[in-house]
Amino acid sequence: MAEDDRLPWLESADDDYREGPSPLRIVAIAVIAIALIATAVWAFNRYGRSTGTTGSGELITAQDGDYKVKPETPGGMTVDGQGDSVFRTSEGASATGAIDTRAVPEAPVAGRTAKPAAKPAEGATRVVTAVPTGTGGRLTAQSPDMAVPRATAGGGGGALVQLGSFPTEAAANSAWEALSKRFAYVANLGKSIEKADVRGSTVYRLRVNAGSNGNANTICGRLKVAGEACFVPN
Repeated sequence: MAEDDRLPWLESADDDYREGPSPLRIVAIAVIAIALIATAVWAFNRYGRSTGTTGSGELITAQDGDYKVKPETPGGMTVDGQGDSVFRTSEGASATGAIDTRAVPEAPVAGRTAKPAAKPAEGATRVVTAVPTGTGGRLTAQSPDMAVPRATAGGGGGALVQLGSFPTEAAANSAWEALSKRFAYVANLGKSIEKADVRGSTVYRLRVNAGSNGNANTICGRLKVAGEACFVPN
């Protein structure tokens, strides 16, 4: 059989040999590792142990006497406004203030009256100036002799104040006596008791004349503040 005709499976198998690291390389790696470990140990001994080692190490002793001392002023420092109702309310306490709806309003203070204008000298001519309007008409001056009508007991609607409605005339008079004694500004007004039929029943309406609608609303408002019932009929 020729050399080229050999069968491959009859040939001997060669071992796969790989070259390992050289001894010098192993020694170099070991030297570097030892150097790193030595550096880490030196750094720990120099910096790690120095933390918390400062100070004299003396024992701190407690002060002599009681640990807690009672203050001279048990209430503490006084703050401006402390104890006022506004602070007590903000802390959850209930306010004790109340509005007295039965209280009588204070009497109005009499103001200064304007002095009357000086009378014109005799023989002087009175000049009336007319103010022109957008329509071009002329204004006529009112006569000085026209007087303001005085309030009467049975005045027109809007100037009256009804103080109540009663089943009998005697009850209306009794209510008027009580109100006039309590409120001086009501006693000076003209009183009227009017008989009326309401849904088949006879009632007596106690009213006063305030002179104008504005005065009527003002007087009724003051009476309501004092706890009385009233209204201004139309």
